[in-house]
Amino acid sequence: MKPSYSLDDLRCFCAVARCGSFKDAAQSLGMPLSTLSRRIRQLEADLQLRLLNRDAHRVVLTSTGEQYFQRSAALFDELDDIDEDLHRDKHQPQGKIRISAPINAGSQFLRTIFYDFLLQYPDIQLDLSFSNSLIDIEAEGMDVVFRVGSPVVDNWIARPLKHIHFILCAHPDYDISGITTPEQLCGHPTIICRPMVPWQLVNQENGEEFDYHPQKGVRLEVDEILMLTHAVKTGIGIGYVPDYFALPMIAQGEMTHVLPGWSSKVRTLFMLYRDRDHLPLRVRLFVEFVMQHFTVS
Repeated sequence: MKPSYSLDDLRCFCAVARCGSFKDAAQSLGMPLSTLSRRIRQLEADLQLRLLNRDAHRVVLTSTGEQYFQRSAALFDELDDIDEDLHRDKHQPQGKIRISAPINAGSQFLRTIFYDFLLQYPDIQLDLSFSNSLIDIEAEGMDVVFRVGSPVVDNWIARPLKHIHFILCAHPDYDISGITTPEQLCGHPTIICRPMVPWQLVNQENGEEFDYHPQKGVRLEVDEILMLTHAVKTGIGIGYVPDYFALPMIAQGEMTHVLPGWSSKVRTLFMLYRDRDHLPLRVRLFVEFVMQHFTVS
């Protein structure tokens, strides 16, 4: 039911009750004494109750006024606390930031950034959630989300951070001499790392595209890049591995490059956040900090 009185008038009443003086309350509220007096009379008229007894020297609460003050003062104290918290969110670098990121991107590209940010802003806390599943970021109450590919989320801003390519790799002792085209992958043992299927391949010379859907010969399915690379190095099968992981291992002889003329379509690591203009200060500082550490390439 809609109240028959003004909450702002009730706040004025609480100020008078707390100060014990119309003059002091008017000063604390920053309003003329005559305005304050009129608003208290209006409140009493709306409630049809007498809240204050006035004489030339003092203001005394009636028993009804005392009841209203005890219950209302706590409400306005809570509202004041909320105002202070909102002010701190906007103007002070403190509080918690909830972040979601893919497992590998979190450990490979973001971990050091997270640590450096915490060292620079000791009053900010990070709540990190690493998963390769596409979680409901709204329902989970995330502030910042990192995703590789598929960045479109209604009402979220997506900033590209880094381009990633995947290449096909096998154990050095595995015979790949008969694999000269992507079609010839069929029948060879493979390792799938979700969600990187199908294997979207592009010929680097002529731009020809081929999507390979591993089906026959799938030996292992995982959702984490380190498990994938370990399985490839062990010789379990051919895997679709990020080049930043694979190329050093190929150079060290731990893997061999299958179809070296082919690599994946570019996949981009994005950072997503909600509102560019009304971010809490802590989130805005984090977004700026991350952007300073990446140049899309």
